Amino acid sequence: MKFFLLPVSISVLILIGLWIGLGFAAFVTAVLLVILEVTLSFDNAVVNARVLTGMSEKWRRRFLTWGMLIAVFGTRLVLPILIVSVSVALSPLAVAKLAAFSPDEYAHLLEGARYGIYAFGGAFLLMVSLKYFLDDAKEVHWIHIIESALSRWGRIAAVEIGIALIAIVSISFFVPAAAQATVLVAGITGIVLFIIMQGLAHAFSVEAGDVTRSGLALFIYLNILDSAFSLDSVVGAFALTTAIPIIVAGLGIGAWFVRSLTIYLVQRKTLDTLTYLEHGAHWAILGLAGSMFADLLFHVPEVITGTIGLAFVLAAYWSSLRARKLLSATTI
Repeated sequence: MKFFLLPVSISVLILIGLWIGLGFAAFVTAVLLVILEVTLSFDNAVVNARVLTGMSEKWRRRFLTWGMLIAVFGTRLVLPILIVSVSVALSPLAVAKLAAFSPDEYAHLLEGARYGIYAFGGAFLLMVSLKYFLDDAKEVHWIHIIESALSRWGRIAAVEIGIALIAIVSISFFVPAAAQATVLVAGITGIVLFIIMQGLAHAFSVEAGDVTRSGLALFIYLNILDSAFSLDSVVGAFALTTAIPIIVAGLGIGAWFVRSLTIYLVQRKTLDTLTYLEHGAHWAILGLAGSMFADLLFHVPEVITGTIGLAFVLAAYWSSLRARKLLSATTI
């Protein structure tokens, strides 16, 4: 309970402040945004928890403090402005002014940038999930018939890169001609960025005593991963409201809760006792990547995307409890 006491207390105060300052409608919208962020990023907490186990206590605290500032103001506020700036060839300052004073026009520009946003996010998350399943050293399987087959495919070097490239190139044929180059460039950028971050994290982790650089590499990787997860909720938020303060408050509260959940999972060593939870999270990530790719072709409601991810995580949680009971029964 101590992990969530401070986030819940401050979140309640923020939501009450929105109610008093902007009205009941703003309060309800912010609550919906919190639910949207938590639902879409619940699996992110599980994956983050596994990465955090390889970080020192100092870098865990920085993830919760510095990382929180990056998550709220960087990913939810600055990153969309930079994406729009690049996509429409306007200066970040001009786009920031639109976001502050002409939110409807900003929302329209952000919607226009969705091809690059979803291609990048989908490719990066696809690499995250494929890297996990296409691992020939992986011995524990949840959906055994599928995961064991995928694990055997992991014997082929860099097979996940080939699959991700095929996915991006294939999808680019079905988007409007004007967006094909954007999809290809953004998707390949997502793949390359994942490869770079994995390479840096591995290089720093194998250098004896280099805890600082290893922690920094994992810290950067976690924040990029958080950004990829949050792209969908940032774009979806504008379907509910164009008021930037409400969006930042709602998504920020959700992000804080997800990070607190991450720390809880690490401190309680939950992933060691719930065997299949990490599997479910990576299936959820694969579902989110697929949803982002599908959104390049037609609109996928956020409730469907969130439900798919939550369903996988809950199913894995139930399977883990069941497996733990069976193990306890056999050892008695």
